[in-house]
Amino acid sequence: MSVNMNTPMTDDTKKPKTLGDHLKSFAPFIVLLAGLGFALSQGWHELLTLESIRANIGAVDAQIAANFLLVFLGFTLIYAACTAFMVPASFLTIAGGAIFGLTFGIPLYGALATVFGATLGASVLFLVAKTSLGETLRGIAGPFLAKMEKEYNEAPVLYLVILRLVPAVPFAVANIAPSLLGAKFRNYLPTTFFGIMPGTLAYSWIGASAAEIIRDPSVSLDSADAFIGGLIAKVAPAFVALFVVSLIPVAYKKFFKKTPSVPVAD
Repeated sequence: MSVNMNTPMTDDTKKPKTLGDHLKSFAPFIVLLAGLGFALSQGWHELLTLESIRANIGAVDAQIAANFLLVFLGFTLIYAACTAFMVPASFLTIAGGAIFGLTFGIPLYGALATVFGATLGASVLFLVAKTSLGETLRGIAGPFLAKMEKEYNEAPVLYLVILRLVPAVPFAVANIAPSLLGAKFRNYLPTTFFGIMPGTLAYSWIGASAAEIIRDPSVSLDSADAFIGGLIAKVAPAFVALFVVSLIPVAYKKFFKKTPSVPVAD
């Protein structure tokens, strides 16, 4: 009986997976476990306790004070890179508040570094989406574009502002979609810079407040309830302000005109 060598291989005739194939599929998990095991063996986890952070935060503050501009620019560029490569950076926003602390009662420098970095990274994405790479990026924002186009065309600048104020919209989508919808960069830049300020301020406040509590020797770090209670008391004003800002589109819709609706991620 002859065998047709040109017959395509079906699922039944596929080569069975070897042990090596199975190990490859688990490689990321194995690497993660190995890294975690190494960190634990070196005692690095002890550096992440609140007591350890309190013991070392003074030295960190001194280094930041001595190299403030370098730290500020470095943080801004790191944040810009994370935004440009669409790496979620909410934790970095909180870290910025903790690193730079409170100035005049607000996380001024942490919020500014984040806003500058996020705006720079978002601008890079906006300009890249205008090039031939735009089709690749369209796959990320694609599911939203059909819903967004009509509303955007009715009030372009207002829509760009609301796109930043509504936290349910993925940040990467908010960075890419305006370019694909034909937005002008002169509108995109200021609406991004000012539109992300309220949310950035609130998240930076969390980090700055947590760092302030850790710096305060009168606060016991042995009690989680005391730490969390103090943190909530310090960040409450920021989240009240964020809530008020989030109501601006609702108020505009009620008292002035129809506000463009922004699609919410499923």
